[in-house]
Amino acid sequence: MYLSCDPIGNLLLAKFSFDGGKDACVFMPASVVFWLLQHLPVNQDPELLPPPNLPHVLPEDWDDVVNPRVLSVQCKQFDDAIRMTMELDRTANLTVLLNRANVELMRQMMEGYRGDLMDLGF
Repeated sequence: MYLSCDPIGNLLLAKFSFDGGKDACVFMPASVVFWLLQHLPVNQDPELLPPPNLPHVLPEDWDDVVNPRVLSVQCKQFDDAIRMTMELDRTANLTVLLNRANVELMRQMMEGYRGDLMDLGF
């Protein structure tokens, strides 16, 4: 999982890599990012290692007209993972299972972009 912010500051592009080498990109509005920042747990394990093999967001990922926009997200927390189901604007819902390392990476990246994002209320 990797995130990138648009120059205007109202979207993050999230790129998820799945087992088997497939990637998926979604646009996350700032409102969804701010909600996730309020609800994602903060890592309490000082021994937690970062996830290996992070995908990179490329300029063509931003230009891909197939990438859907997240309308809402539902999360279910487990002991060692979080399941996120994202309602998308033009395709079937996307469900990802993020282990603790990916959850913490996502939280840190979103926190890093907090100052660049504007919640436009969409």
